[in-house]
Amino acid sequence: MAASGIGFPPGLKFYPTDKDLVLHYLYRKVTLPSGEPDFIAEIDLHKYDPWELPGEALGGGREWYFYSRRQRSQRKNSIEYQTAASGYWMVTEKEEPILSGGKTVGYKRSLVFCTGKAPLGTRTSWVMDEYSLADSMIKGSKKRETSKSVSGDWILCRIHETDVETDSSCGDDGRELSCLDEIFVSLDDLDEISLPCSSSDRFIQ
Repeated sequence: MAASGIGFPPGLKFYPTDKDLVLHYLYRKVTLPSGEPDFIAEIDLHKYDPWELPGEALGGGREWYFYSRRQRSQRKNSIEYQTAASGYWMVTEKEEPILSGGKTVGYKRSLVFCTGKAPLGTRTSWVMDEYSLADSMIKGSKKRETSKSVSGDWILCRIHETDVETDSSCGDDGRELSCLDEIFVSLDDLDEISLPCSSSDRFIQ
């Protein structure tokens, strides 16, 4: 069901908590038979840029929600990322447990969208929270070796654009890359590279 067709009564907005998203939406999505109606849309996250998603996803104020299948993360120069249309989503925070009654029911992690090629992309103001179910919540599922979701699992995503404009490089753990860092991490992919360096960064012959 397309999210664009959903209308809420005047004054009513969609502002679920982390626990709401896991227990009342993602859990329902995973456990109910395929084809059951749901007002949150299914979107292939990795075929879109984030600024294209508001027209496809369920809107709640300045936030948008949708289901997607988790793509297997890639690693390069100690950053973890997932590819998208013109860039990639870089993981900025480790998974945090979501609790209900003292029990872990799901996990949440944060990502930021970077344009360009990993790991030398440019950070944008688009951020995403990604929600996954804990193994214990999936009845009859085969126990996985770790608590982390695997490729192909349903996830629930919440995206929004921050007010802060940024054009910094997407480096390790979200830090800006220095000129020399950019040269070193790109050696595997580029035969020649020409980047602006400050005088303090230049090699001394």
